[in-house]
Amino acid sequence: MKEIYEVTEADESKRIDKLLREIIEDASRSQIQTWLKDKHVQVDEEFVKNNYKVQAGQVITWQVPEPQPLDLQPENIDIEIVYEDEDVVVVNKPSGMVVHPAAGNMSGTLVHALLYHCSDLSGINGVERPGIVHRIDKDTSGLLMVAKNDKAHESLVRQLMEKSVERKYVAIVHGDITHEYGTIDAPIGRDPKDRQKMAVVDKGKEAVTHFQVLEHFKEFSYVECKLETGRTHQIRVHMRYINHPLAGDPKYGPRKTLDLKEGQALHAKSVGFTHPRTEEWMKFEIDPPEEFTATLESLRNKS
Repeated sequence: MKEIYEVTEADESKRIDKLLREIIEDASRSQIQTWLKDKHVQVDEEFVKNNYKVQAGQVITWQVPEPQPLDLQPENIDIEIVYEDEDVVVVNKPSGMVVHPAAGNMSGTLVHALLYHCSDLSGINGVERPGIVHRIDKDTSGLLMVAKNDKAHESLVRQLMEKSVERKYVAIVHGDITHEYGTIDAPIGRDPKDRQKMAVVDKGKEAVTHFQVLEHFKEFSYVECKLETGRTHQIRVHMRYINHPLAGDPKYGPRKTLDLKEGQALHAKSVGFTHPRTEEWMKFEIDPPEEFTATLESLRNKS
């Protein structure tokens, strides 16, 4: 059913997504932005973008799409739930597991496992990514926040955008870093020479990584990285950029490296956020997997 609304003088110069959020009480802003992107909303019979500013007298029409049934099949895959309540799940993703379905990975993902564990996941990211607020790479282990409803999803995404979520990783990198602390502030975008990779590029998106050296070894360093932004492959790209690529990284590291079966030595060790409902600050921490800690111990024995 098509809905119609005439813009009033009080609405003058409001962004279309914000105005629709006021009009459609049971819709989230993220849902409205998706409707605009997918061309379910018109202003004076013209499709507009999320940031379009309306004028008095204009006529907004929209037709909410029918909800798409979730057609993914839950899979009984063992996953480690670190925390769960009616709004959020914090899960420890193992290395080697893809977060959500995509070409070449249509089963065995974290999403399939979550659907088996709990059927109530947010639908903002659509059929293939229910509940997924942020991702970590297939061969990166560690903590992920998952939203169980749309309000929780919006809250967590907003915190990510406002950079108030605390995300810390540990990594083993090539070379002995001579200074104890550092900040890498370098924009990241698609590598113009290889579209399958990301790289530091002039017109890339803002990317900031803070790091601290935890241990020094002869040819490697054990570091903690704190993300200020969350770009694709950010830590992997940034550490390569300063000539300290991650050990075992098949995409950004050297061929001669540590023998790691599950790819790069990178682990999302902690995540902290404000709970969407209680507004309580919550922080969770998990140790790296066995292969990671065994590699560290081997480096210590050689030093």
